Amino acid sequence: MAKKSALSPRAAAPFGLLLLAASGFAQSSSFGAGIENSQWYVSESVFECALIHNVPGYGRAIFRHKAGEQLSFILESDTALMRPGRGSVVVEAPPWRPGAAPRKVGTVEVGEGRRPVAMGSAQAMKIAQGLLDGMMPTVTRESWYDRRPVRVRVSNINFTRQFDSYRLCTASLLPVNYDQIKRSRVPFRSGSTSLSGADRVMLDKIVTYVQADSTIERIFVDGHTDRAGSRIENRALSEERANAVAEYLADQGVPQDLMTVRAHADQYPVSNRPADNRRTTIRLQREGELPDLQQANGYKADFSG
Repeated sequence: MAKKSALSPRAAAPFGLLLLAASGFAQSSSFGAGIENSQWYVSESVFECALIHNVPGYGRAIFRHKAGEQLSFILESDTALMRPGRGSVVVEAPPWRPGAAPRKVGTVEVGEGRRPVAMGSAQAMKIAQGLLDGMMPTVTRESWYDRRPVRVRVSNINFTRQFDSYRLCTASLLPVNYDQIKRSRVPFRSGSTSLSGADRVMLDKIVTYVQADSTIERIFVDGHTDRAGSRIENRALSEERANAVAEYLADQGVPQDLMTVRAHADQYPVSNRPADNRRTTIRLQREGELPDLQQANGYKADFSG
């Protein structure tokens, strides 16, 4: 019996595109919306704002601003069309504005996967400004299947009004996102249990986030010390440090029943430097997340933060 041959995912993409080309479906290497079907829409929350544009035949162009981070621009592809490598980014005139000089934005590294193109804040702002100027940003990279240029054009039609809504969304974003504050650390001076102004600013951000995210089901507050004192003294000091943080969070509106407060003295050093070990750590846990490390389980106990 003849054996079936298997194509790797990487090989399957160009093979599939060759079949599409042979059927007449993928005759063009340029993708973009026309006047009649150019649409932008906003997806908004306090956690993330996105301005999304469908690119027929290719996928989507997305301006994304996540809470606590900067603007980014993404091309999301339904099929692997571009060969990984360095592509070019140009802001050029649409067909109905002949004569306007193109502006080079720079180069971009095209990768694999569903989001092969991701630009940082500086390039994303140039893309947005080009659209506001009535131009058409274009990303070009050779194709998987025959090395001809693949051009993805982003239409400016209907962009401006939605961009105004998008900017209103970004003005209401939280100051931080979950990844930035799911593990946080408050340092302490030797023997101290006092919170600094910078500590309070950081803790205020945690409070704001927890009050907005209803999926937070547990907050672990763990106090630690260096090894300068006796075990009994360090146990008491670590408890005071944990309580100082927990009480501040509670005073700012975090429900006490969300918090688990623990004191560990000098049991879990993270460094040979005493200053690194004088700390209280705050760890957030969402619904459905497996607890990272649970001391009660009797294994992998870790409260290093």
